[in-house]
Amino acid sequence: MGVTLKGQYVDPDEPLAELKSLTRTAGAESADELLVRLRQINPGTYIGKGKAQEIAQRARAVKADVVIFDNDLTPGQIRGLEQILSVKIIDRSELILDIFASRAQTRQARLQVELAQLEYTYPRLARMWEHLHRIGAGAPTGLGARGPGEKQLETDRRLVRRRVTTLRSSLKKIQARREREVSSRTSNFTVALVGYTNAGKSTLLNTLTGANVLVEGRLFSTLDTKTRRWKLRPGLWVLLSDTVGFIRDLPHHLVASFRATLEHTRQADLLLHVVDVSNPLAMAQTRSCLAVLEELGLDPARAITLLNKVDKLQDMTPLQTARTLFPQALPISASTGKGLDRLVEEVSRLALGQEMSVSIRAASANGKLLNMLKAQGNILKTNYSDGMVEVRAQLPARLIERVRQMGASVELIRPSKTPSKSKSKNP
Repeated sequence: MGVTLKGQYVDPDEPLAELKSLTRTAGAESADELLVRLRQINPGTYIGKGKAQEIAQRARAVKADVVIFDNDLTPGQIRGLEQILSVKIIDRSELILDIFASRAQTRQARLQVELAQLEYTYPRLARMWEHLHRIGAGAPTGLGARGPGEKQLETDRRLVRRRVTTLRSSLKKIQARREREVSSRTSNFTVALVGYTNAGKSTLLNTLTGANVLVEGRLFSTLDTKTRRWKLRPGLWVLLSDTVGFIRDLPHHLVASFRATLEHTRQADLLLHVVDVSNPLAMAQTRSCLAVLEELGLDPARAITLLNKVDKLQDMTPLQTARTLFPQALPISASTGKGLDRLVEEVSRLALGQEMSVSIRAASANGKLLNMLKAQGNILKTNYSDGMVEVRAQLPARLIERVRQMGASVELIRPSKTPSKSKSKNP
């Protein structure tokens, strides 16, 4: 069920479509649904006692054993609702965390999800032990006067704090390693796919790179970053990463836990923001993605907006509306390839940046440097002599300092007034 406040927009056709999709992804079946409109939130039960009793009757009628809210509830509100409904109450954050837990495959993803779950659970531990309470009235206070519930609660809290500290330490090491790995790729132009979950990012990665990444029509099919080489044109390659999808009201603890996974996004030279333009809530989803990017400290100006799934549009009005809001956006279809030629041209232009003609001199045994020049530049001429190699090439300006750091000397060649015939493609 969902709760909306006065003035809050929802899809008039399927107001709980995303919640139902999340529920299916979690492996549950929806027996009934209800959208409640409120003027204000009730601090005790979120929806008020009367409305809670109405939901209790509907839950009994369909024999539901769980009621899922498309909202975040406080521990007290969950406790109040469970007392009235007599069934388990799950809020939006707990549902999303459960999905992430079921999808986590690698050690890093499992650690990240466990940390987010523990941070979500910690303030709710008291509710889990409320059936065990203090020893009856008249017992002396102080040492030994506390019942098993309180002692177990304190034990659980201590164990949770200890485990959280361990997880944060492990993830900090992973993030440091990821930062080193990403920073070591400065010789490559890096591109990261971002966007709402199920917007088509994995399909786009497969189409552009020939990868064989699993594509599912379910939410959060990608939790671990996948990076592939993307050939834009002969001699020009970039690294393209597919990242975890965003979603409305993504739990803050989850974003914090997944910072190591999102390191590729934070370090990328360019972001490709994939929008499912065929979704009726595409613009709301876009706002949610921009909010997460802002939370990560990323500038949306670094992104190219891709209006994906245009092949699914029967009416072009949503596309026209989106292009009005995002004039520079590129309409594409990741599944059919429509519009991807323009995307390749734009990314190529940005990856090359300002090209400069250079003469590079280095040890002929410096294979790492030569491989980088072949992958990222346009080699015009190569001469070997006395253990040294001299290379004339056209190279993106951003790589010149990197070449010097790799032990080579670099001399800029001023362009001649008359175009040189030697600036043809590599023999």
